[in-house]
Amino acid sequence: MELILREDVQNLGFKDDIVKVKNGYGRNFLIPNGKAVIATSSARKVLAENLKQRAFKEQKLVDDSNKLAKKLQALEIKIKSKVGSGDKLFGSIGSQDLSTAFEQNGHEIEKKFITLPGKTIKRLGAYEATIRLHRAVVVQVAFEIIAE
Repeated sequence: MELILREDVQNLGFKDDIVKVKNGYGRNFLIPNGKAVIATSSARKVLAENLKQRAFKEQKLVDDSNKLAKKLQALEIKIKSKVGSGDKLFGSIGSQDLSTAFEQNGHEIEKKFITLPGKTIKRLGAYEATIRLHRAVVVQVAFEIIAE
């Protein structure tokens, strides 16, 4: 089933994306909650016209996202955590912890746009997170987890 998203849906897509989902997910969750509409030919034409009108504004957002991406890649992020035996952490590090680390460096990024390898991290070391700043701008940001 193809749907047009009316708002950002985590792990699926951004507003105005055309996505393919299973019938049950679309009929029972996305459409009743107002998060998506069925991608009929008329709905696609309306979407194309809206996107064409927003193309100029969208370009400015893409440029701003690219600037932010360069700033994020230049950051050296070190997250302190308590460590048990060896290099295992007490608890785990998730996207919320990384979002907090970005806030401490002056960049506000919502946790829903941050994807970590394996969802959570449970060991010390260097990792890379994928951050989706815009539908056209996805950046890999390196960070390190160190002992407290």
